[in-house]
This record gives sequence, C-alpha cells and structure tokens, in this order.
Amino acid sequence: MTRTNVGSATLTVLLYMRALTIDAHGGVEQLRYREDLPVPDLVSPDEVRVRIQAAALNRLDLWVLNGIPGVKIHPGWVLGSDGAGVVDAIGANVHDVSVGDRVIINPGIVDRTCQCEYCRENDQPLCLTYGILGEHRPGTLAEYVVVPAMNVRTIPDGISIEQAAAFPLATLTAWRMIVTRAQVQPRDNVLIWGIGGGVALAALQIVKRIGATAWVTSGSANKLERARALGADHLLNHAQPDLGREIRARTGKRGVDVVIDSVGEATFSQSLIALGKRGRLVTCGGTSGPHVQLDIRRMFWNQWTLMGSTMGNDAEFDAMTSALRDGALLPPVDSIWDLADGRQAFERLDSGAQFGKVVVRL
Repeated sequence: MTRTNVGSATLTVLLYMRALTIDAHGGVEQLRYREDLPVPDLVSPDEVRVRIQAAALNRLDLWVLNGIPGVKIHPGWVLGSDGAGVVDAIGANVHDVSVGDRVIINPGIVDRTCQCEYCRENDQPLCLTYGILGEHRPGTLAEYVVVPAMNVRTIPDGISIEQAAAFPLATLTAWRMIVTRAQVQPRDNVLIWGIGGGVALAALQIVKRIGATAWVTSGSANKLERARALGADHLLNHAQPDLGREIRARTGKRGVDVVIDSVGEATFSQSLIALGKRGRLVTCGGTSGPHVQLDIRRMFWNQWTLMGSTMGNDAEFDAMTSALRDGALLPPVDSIWDLADGRQAFERLDSGAQFGKVVVRL
C-alpha cells in the first residue's frame, strides 16, 4: 500500500499486497512469497473484501500445488481456501456485515444468480458453477480477498483469529458427512480414519457433540493419546494389518455403524470389513489413491449405504458457525507460520506429522 498526503489528511491507497503464489505446478519449490500483487477490487455490489489476518492449509492446497486434472491456474496464482479476518470494504447491496466486522469465510463459491435445481434446493456444492477458493479462484494466502457477502459469517472477539481461520473447510466437510449424509445418532459407533488431520479432528468433535461413540485410528501413539483427550472412545493403530477384524472382535462381530474414510485405496477394504449391517460409509477424498474394490454381494447382503460428500451448503455453514460462536468445535491448531515462511508450512502439512491445522498468519 501507499500513503498520500491530501491537505491535512492522510489518504491510504491500496495498491499492492503480500501473497503466497505459484506460477506452475510441482513441489514446494514452486511456492513464491510476493509483495507485489495488486489488491483486488469489488466487482459486484454483492461482494465484500476481507483483510486476511490468518489462513489455514488443507490437503487441497497440496493437490493444487501438485496439479489437479482439469483445474487450470495462471502465473501468480494465490493458494489457500481457509481464511479469517476483518471486512475491509462492502458492496452497495451488502447489509448483513459491516466494515470492521471479524469474519470467517466459506471457501465454497457459487454463482448466486444460478437457478439450477440444486441451487433452488439450497444444495450449492452440487451446482455446476461451484468452485473453491485457492482451487478455482484466487485464494486466502494473501492480505486481501474478495468474496460474495453470502460467504462470510461474523465471529465474536473471544475466538482467536488462528482458530477461526482453521475452522471453515474441514469442519464444513465433516459436518455434512456426519450430520447430513450419515445422519449419525447417539447410539452409533463411528470409525474415523487418520486422526490428526483437519477433517478427522472435526469429525471427532462433531461425533462427540452428538453423543455417539468414536473409534479413531492413527499410526502414531502420541496422536491417539491426544485424540483420547478430545473424547475419542476407542484408539486403534492402523499399522496393524487387520484393523477391520480387530474392530469386529471388539464389537462381538457386529462392526461399526458409520465409517468416515477420506484415505481411499489404502483403507477402503478395511473400512468395509469394519462396517456392520445397515452400515453407512462416507468418503470425502482419496489421499492414498482414487480406485477401490468392492464385493457387491457383501454390499447388498449387509444392506450398506456408500456415500460421497463434498463441502457443505449455506444452512450447514450457518449451523456449524453457530456452534463455533457458542465455543464448541474449536479446531486444534498444530503450528503457526508467518506468510514469508509459507514453504515451511507446506512442508509441515506434507509431512503428515501435524495434529490439527497448520495456520499461516498475516
């Protein structure tokens, strides 16, 4: 930014901002810390500009860095889906938030003029215009970002800006999986793979908020003990070769009612062994690979329901934000990095050693 004297007043003119960008796909060597990106302007009366104070990394950021088939970027592409900060400017049609409000951002963006069947049913993630910050449009690892006003929600001062930034994407994903898709009830046993990641930790918190029984896995004894402190009921080291049969043994061959699996190829067969009759499996990703095998006979005999899930709609974002305002579902933060140290933040996420969200502070 630059400051210009106008008479006795000082006028602040926003020209450039800091950001973490890539010009091409590849590894962390492609990351560039820049101080010369133009500050984005409002282009619609329904938009707001947010001055980002903290942003959080997701596995999605690594996928964008490496390259996602069908997703195109241009040089100077700003990464990042999660962010929290202060409203800096508002369009003429914006009345629900004001300049100076502390807000979190729903990273799922949809054309609000769309009248497709999914938008009419308030199921925005299924709309063909739906995209995610950092993947389909410039992201939150920058000092300023412009988004539709419908994508921001106010938060109280008592919530740290780092926890606020760590909240939206992972919690929204987990909320839809557990509350909307699997419809978890207090009587249910729920298996959550890979505790320590953002979605898995949010899933654990939501499952315990419902009152269900949580089974969590990790290859790290330390992560399992930390999950116990967050309310996990059963701890499982997924390094053992027959985890599904172990769960069967512990449940008297009944199995679990719900499996939350975002790992994919490496865990899918064990997920199905662990899944009981009328069980529901929900997946939101495939970090170990996209292709899985299924014995269709076991599926119809056990009357399983296998579901995919992506992000969440406005109503789900409102519901989970209400819980955040009440002091619930506060995400664990693994580490906090300065924007200039963004490469180290990405390396921390890629290592898989984190427990909680990796946050970048601006």
